[in-house]
Amino acid sequence: MAGTVRKRTRTSLHWGVYDIEVEGDRIVDAQPWAGDPDPSPIGQSIPTAVHHESRVTQPMVRSGWLKHGPQSGRGGRGVEPFVPVSWDRALDLVSEELQRVKESHGNEAIFGGSYGWASAGRFHHAQSQIHRFLNQIGGYVRSVNTYSSAASEVIVPHVFGRGHLAFTQEQTVWPVIAEHTGLVVMFGGMPPKNAQISPGGAGKHTTLDWLKRCRANGVTFINVSPLRDDAADFMDAEWLAPRPNSDTALMLGLAHTLVVDELCDRRFLETHCHGFERFEPYLLGQSDGQPKDAGWAAAISGIPEETIRGLARRMAATRTLITVAYSLQRADHGEQPFWMAAVLAGMLGQIGLPGGGIGYGYGAFGRTGRPARRIAGMALPQGTNPVQDFIPVARITDMLLHPGETLDYDGERLRYPDIRLIYWCGGNPFHHHQDLNRLVEAWQRPETIVVHEPWWNALARHADIVLPATTPLERNDIGWAPEDTFIFAMEQAIPPVGESRNDYDIFSDLARRMGVGDSFTEGRTENDWLRHLYGEFRDQLKRREDIEIPNFDEFWSGGQLELPTGDDERVHMAEFRNDPVKHPLSTPSGKIEIFSETIDGFGYDDCPGHPVWLEPAEWLGSERQESFPLHLISNQPTTRLHSQHDPGAVSMASKVQGREPISIHPQDASDRGIEDGDVVRVFNDRGACLAGVRVTDGVRPGVVILSTGAWYDPEAPGGLDRHGNPNVLTLDKGTSRLAQGPIAHSALVEIERFDGEPPPVRAFEQPAMVVPG
Repeated sequence: MAGTVRKRTRTSLHWGVYDIEVEGDRIVDAQPWAGDPDPSPIGQSIPTAVHHESRVTQPMVRSGWLKHGPQSGRGGRGVEPFVPVSWDRALDLVSEELQRVKESHGNEAIFGGSYGWASAGRFHHAQSQIHRFLNQIGGYVRSVNTYSSAASEVIVPHVFGRGHLAFTQEQTVWPVIAEHTGLVVMFGGMPPKNAQISPGGAGKHTTLDWLKRCRANGVTFINVSPLRDDAADFMDAEWLAPRPNSDTALMLGLAHTLVVDELCDRRFLETHCHGFERFEPYLLGQSDGQPKDAGWAAAISGIPEETIRGLARRMAATRTLITVAYSLQRADHGEQPFWMAAVLAGMLGQIGLPGGGIGYGYGAFGRTGRPARRIAGMALPQGTNPVQDFIPVARITDMLLHPGETLDYDGERLRYPDIRLIYWCGGNPFHHHQDLNRLVEAWQRPETIVVHEPWWNALARHADIVLPATTPLERNDIGWAPEDTFIFAMEQAIPPVGESRNDYDIFSDLARRMGVGDSFTEGRTENDWLRHLYGEFRDQLKRREDIEIPNFDEFWSGGQLELPTGDDERVHMAEFRNDPVKHPLSTPSGKIEIFSETIDGFGYDDCPGHPVWLEPAEWLGSERQESFPLHLISNQPTTRLHSQHDPGAVSMASKVQGREPISIHPQDASDRGIEDGDVVRVFNDRGACLAGVRVTDGVRPGVVILSTGAWYDPEAPGGLDRHGNPNVLTLDKGTSRLAQGPIAHSALVEIERFDGEPPPVRAFEQPAMVVPG
């Protein structure tokens, strides 16, 4: 309407900071914050996603559950229509069901599902909100580790004595790498698209700029990945394209060359590492009769023998940084490449030197290598969980299918609980989890499933009670990541869409119904909590860092502030290198554990006491290749964060005939009569999906790339996915008995052209609904 006044607010998301333009009650534009030198285009999806027809606009209950309660025929999840109800009715149903399960089965029968990434705000952090609420009512079964880096989160503490998160946040910063590094060997590459994202948000995207500075300073990059685009063009990276899941064998071949050419630093191995004498006989073949030499590694990896030998010599001749992408440990035996990379770096003897050593996840997030100190704080207290039961995050299907059975995990023997109620707030297991058809079967087992969700994605469609949640644009919050130097005021841009409510208000009303309202809220409103968290953080900065920041009102009116927490000289493990006696690692030996007596003592045949090559369950060297000859890599998408904003404009523009694009080598396409732009059926004996073809020589022959995040859209439960979700094809198996992490990147498939009219994608439509008479 002519003359309508537009207003501007600012928000912070995991992919950056954006100025939001609002007309009436609608977001009409989202522009990157002017202070960001390399903003992510993902933010352009904000207007279309927030106002998309797939929004959940009022509380809904599955018709069968509403009629029969927790004893309803649970096969209706994902099939039956929903019935709209009032907020009071919905909250009464949820509180009564929670109370029933508590009294009949105990809190050990409640699974508190939440998996990060829901909001970059410090207060409206879905995981913190649900955990705080469930702890108030007696606790819940939790999950540990993440789908992103579960194997690393377990193996890194055994090898380096530091948790995965702390280790990666302490890694050498980009300015040091740009000045001192001669060669960066990137196992799994360093994909520029992933650096768009930082947990908690990012004021400035600087990773690509630092990489450009590295290249300008003469740093050489080698991209060891089946995908050429895992290194930006400007890096001029040499491309080595091994068979997927063969990186450990390749590293062993490099290590063998270092030994036989007398290039390894035996002094460093003696003073700073533990157990090389237990590993070396395996490497040389003295313990099993098979030397892990370059020829052996070449047969497994497909990288020529002389290339392997030459690379080892180059690594020993210059300051070398070995980086390992998280994708490598999301595969069968995913602990091994992370462990073996540490051994390889130890053999080079450059750990703790400026620009040398080992780094995990450079490029995986924009925060890694950022020249800033990490400062913790400004987090909603979750309280204490009285329930001790937990599962590794990727074992949720096994838990639901096999209550009472046991599993090994990091030296413990766990027992799967008997879950009667799932309460999910934040994240989407129908995006993250492997073998979705198996998950759909398991998802029918609990008596009740409650979710908070802004959109009708597959999680909402497979729930019993759906409570419509606001997006970050519909509430006030504070945007800040502990590794960033900027803090932003996230001012509410628009009223809640439909009848949506924020998680805090939902849990506050539930807490009051269950008699814990005062302890959950502590008498605070949203605004009160923002002031309280900021005030505590302000006091902490003054007390611990001698940093003064404005009071809350000044901060909020100004919209942002920058902390003086830059650090452009950090060298990872420098103190340990300089004096390993005075600054020992928190491992049993105080050193880098090439051999771990602890792990060896677990007796796991799939993760022994030192790194080894173990054949993956599925790869291009297995017998299954005869039936399914293509290796599927389901990497992170360029146009969204996981499945967030899949119906947004940026994600939709990337689709091919409305499907998720799949990249295939020209020879593989030609062999199958497939052309660019075709719709194809991608399948194996676990499931099938449709995808749109992109033919490119940027992938290794025998490998196809289908990114994660397309909303799951089956024709029928367990049937053909119409949209291109790769997790209908992936294998639901733990990395090993040590970490039990996900192995999405160990999957073989076949592809055929889909002839005829492909079925319409219905992932973004509203589900069927029954309006009460």
